[in-house]
Amino acid sequence: MTELIACLSTGKGTWGHVSRLLEDEQWTKVYLLTNEFGKENFTVNEKTELLTLDLNKGLKELRDDMHTILKEKIKGVEVALNVVSGTGKEHMALVSAVLKLGVGLRLVALTQEGVEEL
Repeated sequence: MTELIACLSTGKGTWGHVSRLLEDEQWTKVYLLTNEFGKENFTVNEKTELLTLDLNKGLKELRDDMHTILKEKIKGVEVALNVVSGTGKEHMALVSAVLKLGVGLRLVALTQEGVEEL
């Protein structure tokens, strides 16, 4: 199984997408990058950890914060990545942070056929 990293931020209906992504696939561990509002309002399961960030920081600072947090968490050589929720800045920072970890990444999303790699 694979570890999943996903943004949990803004976008109409995106929290539902992330929630179904967690339910419809067996992940080793799930890391959701969010803000205080997400931490207080999103319900998680036992395999999910909410990683709280200041999403108002600049791009490089946000990337560095994500990298620092994730390098202590990621155990495998590849991760699944979902960026349906969030802003372009958050997505850029996350992709950059994951690439700096030196792990492979697979983009995954919930489709009509279930969770699929894109």
